[in-house]
Amino acid sequence: MADRRVPIEPQRVDAPLTQAATFLVLTIRPGTDAAATARSTLAGIDDIVKNVAFRDLDAAFACTAGIGSEAWDRVVGGARPAELHPFREVRGAVHTAVATPGDLLFHIRSDRRDLCFEFERQLLDVLGDSVSVADETSGFRYFDVRDLLGFVDGTANPVGQAVPASTLVGDEDAAFAGGSYVVVQKYLHDLTAWNALTAEAQEAVIGRTKFDNVELDDATSGQRSHKTLATITDADGEHDILRDNMPFGAPGAAEFGTYFIGYSRRLWVIERMLQRMFVGEPAGLHDRILDFSRAVTGSTFFVPSAELLASLGG
Repeated sequence: MADRRVPIEPQRVDAPLTQAATFLVLTIRPGTDAAATARSTLAGIDDIVKNVAFRDLDAAFACTAGIGSEAWDRVVGGARPAELHPFREVRGAVHTAVATPGDLLFHIRSDRRDLCFEFERQLLDVLGDSVSVADETSGFRYFDVRDLLGFVDGTANPVGQAVPASTLVGDEDAAFAGGSYVVVQKYLHDLTAWNALTAEAQEAVIGRTKFDNVELDDATSGQRSHKTLATITDADGEHDILRDNMPFGAPGAAEFGTYFIGYSRRLWVIERMLQRMFVGEPAGLHDRILDFSRAVTGSTFFVPSAELLASLGG
C-alpha cells in the first residue's frame, strides 16, 4: 500500500453543483470475498469514472467515494481517520436524527442524468452480490438552486481557498491528509403544512428572505432560526462545511424532500450542528424546520484521498 504521508490528491469533494446527482449508500455483505471485491472496486473507481465521463466532457461528471466506520477495518485496515465513527443518533425532545446503515457512499454528479445512471449501472455490475443497496436517491437542481421549501440552499458554503481549508483534513491527522468527513441525511418534507405558513413565518424559520435570499438578523435570545443553529462558531472562529444538497422525489409518490450531504475537515462541526438543530440552543428550542422536514436516514463516511483509494489495489 502506498505511503499515506506523502502529498496526495483529494477526491472531487469540490466538484461544482450539477443538474443531477445520485446518492448511493451500500452495505457490504459478510465475508472476506465481499470485502475484497469492495476494496478492488474502490481502487479502480477512477477507471469507471473515465469510462463514463469521456462520453461528454462538458457534463461535469464526478464521483466521490466514502467508507463508513464499520467497513473501514474490513476494506482498508491499519490506522483509522482520527474522528471516524458511526453516525451518532441525536434525540431531542420532539425530533430525532436517526442513524441508519451505510458502509460505502458514492456521490455521483453530472449535468446529465443519463451519465449518473450509466456510472451507477457499471459500478453495481462490478460490485455484484458483494453489496446490498441501503439507500438510492436521485436528486435534481430545482430552479435557481432552491430546495423544495422554496429557499436558496447552500448560500453559506465556503468559496475559493476556504473550500479546501474547510473540507480537507490537514496536518492534524497527517496520515489522512486530503481526506474529508461526510455526513448524509435524507429529509422528507410536509409541504402541505409548510405552505400553510405565511412567507414571513417561513422566513423566520429559515433566517433568510425567500425572494432575494437576504440574511435576516439573528435572534439575541429565545427561538433561533435554522441559519443560526446551523452556523458553528467557537474560539477559533466560524467553522464552515460544504453542502451539496439536492431536492428529490416524485409528487405522484407523495414522497419528496432534501438530501443533505455535508463535507467537513472536522466531523465534530457537523455533529454539533445536528445537536443544535435537534436538541436546541438553548435545549428545548429545536430548529423549527424539523417540524416540517423529517430525517429518515443518517450515515457518516470518510472520503479518502484519490491516492489512498488507488493504493487499496496494491
